[in-house]
Amino acid sequence: MNASTSSRRSMLDRIRTRPLDSNPLPKVDPSRMTTYADPVQQFVETLGTVGGQAHMIDRPEQIGEILNAIEVFAKARRIASLVPEAIQGDLDPSCFDDPHGLASLDWVVARGEFIVAENGAIWVDGGSLPHRVLLFIPQYLALVVSRSQIVNHMHEAYERIGVPTSSFGVFVSGPSKTADIEQSLVLGAHGCRALQVFMLP
Repeated sequence: MNASTSSRRSMLDRIRTRPLDSNPLPKVDPSRMTTYADPVQQFVETLGTVGGQAHMIDRPEQIGEILNAIEVFAKARRIASLVPEAIQGDLDPSCFDDPHGLASLDWVVARGEFIVAENGAIWVDGGSLPHRVLLFIPQYLALVVSRSQIVNHMHEAYERIGVPTSSFGVFVSGPSKTADIEQSLVLGAHGCRALQVFMLP
């Protein structure tokens, strides 16, 4: 062990043994949280501002009708659907042991658990996915969720999640975006290029 490694380890050991006082988390007053007269409409509007598109539907069969009218879906060659009652996919992602085999996916249709009016986010429980990469690797993503399953804000969202039952879950809000490139907002730079949200009763 050289001198620099020994010195670094000694310093880290001293840090680990030093007790640190932690500040308590602030108390949240639910009465001061924002609520919406029409949370569903708020969700639709907010989702639109972050680049997503919402569709109010009454039955799963309408999902296929709407998607087939979108040119990039009609021309897609590799579609994975985790909502078979809405649309049938071309491949079963659960048959892939290595998620790298899903790298050329055009579309994924998956389920969301609930939606958040405040930021246009959809909570997706990882337990519903054979591979977590399914939310990030396709060119286009469609999520199906009940519009009755809605909360006003993230405080309510985390209360609803509680202790997660699966090892993975994520809030999805619009397509991927970055503003690191010359400070210009770019959609789909490192994830799905467009997000379609289908809202059942």
